[in-house]
Amino acid sequence: MRILPCGQTALLVECAPGQVASLHAALVASTLPLADVVPAARTVLVRCEPSRLRSLREQLGAFLAAPLPPAPAPAPGTTVTVGVRYDGPDLDRVAVLTGLDAADVVAAHTGRPWRVAFGGFTPGFAYLDGGDGRLAVPRRDTPRTEVPAGSVGLADGYSGIYPRSSPGGWQLIGRTTAALWDADREPPALLRPGWWVRFVAVDR
Repeated sequence: MRILPCGQTALLVECAPGQVASLHAALVASTLPLADVVPAARTVLVRCEPSRLRSLREQLGAFLAAPLPPAPAPAPGTTVTVGVRYDGPDLDRVAVLTGLDAADVVAAHTGRPWRVAFGGFTPGFAYLDGGDGRLAVPRRDTPRTEVPAGSVGLADGYSGIYPRSSPGGWQLIGRTTAALWDADREPPALLRPGWWVRFVAVDR
């Protein structure tokens, strides 16, 4: 892992594949003087007070020299159940790409919890990983100009839910009425990094 400067209040840690979840959990649980810890696909951003940045780099270097514990299993209160109607326009396409039939795609998507890896793209959108590896399908060759809010998709090993109508290129397999982003809720995002999502098939 490499530590890179990132402005006057943060450091960026570059990780190898599969290390982000463990590092994020370990930093959140640590006693380091951190103001915020922000995971992404291959990096973790750590923020602190400007006066502590130099000492934090030294502390972080020592912290990363020790073996990281494995990413934690779901803890009580950190799993969100999301009901999905699996009638997405790309469900049959995903079945072809994976060699499964549509029912098996649904079973694979609901068969194990997905971990909230990081957020991005639009407020409330969470990149979910750790699902069934058979569902690692590519993005669509041609993105849609408008994807309805609540659409559940797959792309590049991730699953995700569109919080609002927007363009998008993910393979859409279903839809949900869950409110991923609510400005009047505290916090506004339904899903937080390090939490888990359990998808459940519903009729409506």
